[in-house]
Order: sequence, then structure tokens, then C-alpha cells
Amino acid sequence: MNIGLLGYGKMGRAIEEVAAGSEVHFVWRIGRDNRHELTPELLKQADVVIEFSRPEAALQNVKMCLEAGIPVVSGTTGWLEQLPEAQAICLEKQGALLWASNFSVGVNLFFALNRYLAELMNGRPEYDIRVQEIHHIHKLDAPSGTALTLTLDAIKTLDRKMDWKLVPDPNGPADIPVEAIREGEVPGTHVITYESSVDSIRIEHKAHSRKGFAEGALLAAQWIYGKKGVFDMMDVLGIK
Repeated sequence: MNIGLLGYGKMGRAIEEVAAGSEVHFVWRIGRDNRHELTPELLKQADVVIEFSRPEAALQNVKMCLEAGIPVVSGTTGWLEQLPEAQAICLEKQGALLWASNFSVGVNLFFALNRYLAELMNGRPEYDIRVQEIHHIHKLDAPSGTALTLTLDAIKTLDRKMDWKLVPDPNGPADIPVEAIREGEVPGTHVITYESSVDSIRIEHKAHSRKGFAEGALLAAQWIYGKKGVFDMMDVLGIK
């Protein structure tokens, strides 16, 4: 498989590292320093594009891939409000787009666990929920895309919860408080806590490195090849 890397930062390099020795071939790499080289002709050299860039560039990057007829796997976070536009373009062009806030297999199993726990808690109003995420100091968005997915999934299921806020927040308390901590080189920790007056229930996912994210992105790229439509990692893993 020929893969193009659109966004060549830490994740792009991690994807290259985990693909070493496999049948995956990286036909081009586009980062900030050579963005001017990105053309429809270059895009078409790839069977699939893996896109990890910046929030302000993600929509344009994805549009270029879809307009060139190339399946695109995007892991950029911080542009969730523009994702429906990208998905509409994908369907209009009869292309293939897979976006995920996190490609780690473990995190996606954690997403499923979070949804199941929220279902159990929907009938237990004595338990309140809070979300915490910890990432490295270089991360641009807060809360993380993963924390936002976890929080929005809980809101969809918990009838008593309508919104969330990043804390501390000058606008006061929220249905679901979300804490974003930036420290060191932490690859990613996410914690969901339900607490009552008598006990607490906590589930946690802690990444040890970027390897799991990179392996999941490669898995998604191999899975989407030859398909048409809008997908996510739950489709890849078959745990919808």
C-alpha cells in the first residue's frame, strides 16, 4: 500500500516507525516546511492519505484529498465543528473519510466501556460525573479530542446531563466539568469518575507511548482502502 503522510510531526514519524519492515510504502511526506509541494498530482500518488496536521488546516487538507479521489484517514483534533462539512463533501464526492479523535485500539475499547457505564448510570442520579485528561505541554487543543468524545458520549446517554465546561471556568459550574492538564511529555491519560456521597467509580486509560495511536492509524488506512463512505474507528474494530 502506498501512503501519503499529510502532516509530518511526531505522529507522522511514529507511524513511519511502526510501519518499518511492513509492506507499507510512504510515497510522500508533507509538513509545514514543504506545504507548497502539495498538489492534486502528488496526492494521487497515494492509495490512502493519513492526515495529522493542525486544527486550522484540517478541513482544507481533507477537502483536497476527497477532491483528488483519495481516501483519507484524519486524526487531527480541534476542528470538530467543521467535521460535518467534510463528511458532506465526502458523500457528495462518493469518497472515503475516516476521522477519529483517537486511533488507539485501547482507547476505542475505552470509548465503548464509557458508553456502557453511562447507560448503567443513567438510572443512578446519586452519581455525578467528571472528566480529566492529561497531555504533554505541546498539545494545542484543550480539552483533548479524546476527552471531548468521552464527554459527548456521556451527554448523549445521561438524561440529566446537557452540557460540559472546561474547568476552571469563569462562567460557573457545568453539568459535566472537564479538567485539562498539560505537563511534561505525557502521551495521554483520560479518567472518567462517577461519585456519590458513599463511593466513587473510576475508569482510566493511560497511554504509554504514541505507538498505539500510530498502529491504529495504519490499521485504519489499510481498512478504508477500497471503501466508500464516512467511517470511524468503531467501524474498523466492529464494535458499533
